[in-house]
Formats: sequence, structure tokens, C-alpha cells
Amino acid sequence: MEQLFSYGTLRSKEIQRQVFNRILIGKPDQLLGHKLKSLQIEEEFGMADYVVVVPSADASDIIHGVVFDVSNADLAKVDIFESNSYKRVRVKLKSGTEAWIYMEN
Repeated sequence: MEQLFSYGTLRSKEIQRQVFNRILIGKPDQLLGHKLKSLQIEEEFGMADYVVVVPSADASDIIHGVVFDVSNADLAKVDIFESNSYKRVRVKLKSGTEAWIYMEN
């Protein structure tokens, strides 16, 4: 199993059903030394507002999110779901868990 840290749309049960065809069970965690940045992505019906993780100069900045246990096949589905504005990288969370996260590309 892999761990995926979600701070945005992947926490939505509706999106989870769409991407994974099931609801994921997760546990709260935090990413330190990063912040959220606004991002506009062009979608089928126009521009949509999202957020993306970027490194912060302030080590005390925290992003709250949820860690999900996922398979490699699940990660491949998320790779397709996320736009080219995001890239998947490994990070160490406050709990010590190493997880995949989608950051600014």
C-alpha cells in the first residue's frame, strides 16, 4: 500500500467515487513548511479555481489534510485525474508518514 496526502478535492466523497469507484478511509495529518497557492485551471466549461501546494520560506506554515491508503493502481488513476498543473512527489508529514502529494508542477 501507498499513502496519499490530500488537501483538496480528493477529500470529497463525490470525487472519490468518480476517481476510485469507492469511498476512501483516511486519517488527519499535516504537511509542514508548505503553503497553498490559488490556481486557475481551464476545464470543459471554462476556468475553475483550485489550490496547489508550494514550498514555503516559513517552516511553521502548515497544510492540514488527510492521508489515505491507496494502491499503485489508485495512484495511476489520480495521475490521470490531476491536471498538468500538478506533479506527484513524496513528502514526509508531521506524523512521520511518507506520502505522495500533488504539488505545483
